[in-house]
Amino acid sequence: MITAERYHDISCGHRVVGHEGKCRYLHGHNYRIHFIVQAEELDTVGRVVDFSVIKEKLCMWLEENFDHKFLIWNEDPLLSGLTDIAADSLVLVPFNPTAENIAKYLVEQIGPQQLAQYGCRLIKCKVEETQKCAASYTLI
Repeated sequence: MITAERYHDISCGHRVVGHEGKCRYLHGHNYRIHFIVQAEELDTVGRVVDFSVIKEKLCMWLEENFDHKFLIWNEDPLLSGLTDIAADSLVLVPFNPTAENIAKYLVEQIGPQQLAQYGCRLIKCKVEETQKCAASYTLI
């Protein structure tokens, strides 16, 4: 299998509902998000897809939707209070915003939407919260 990979860096806040430690508090990360894309066959130039497509369709999606925003689960008990003071900064997501769930969401929901016309698919996403901590989701 041949893949093409590109990463993108964003700054984004979140909190993890139910976390036993510090991550239950409002905080943020300088995320590095890796996109791994696969195609059934290489194009006539010999590529999975041009790297600029990954940038335009996936990296720029992150810039427009997550960068310098606060990801909050639509079931978070703090949602109503935060909406009152920072509604324009919030991005409501249908999952508790762990690195694992962010990676899964990007692969299962965003990748298919953004890459539909390019003959390739996002098969893996790695979300680094720090240089030491990351989570990945891979399609089977």
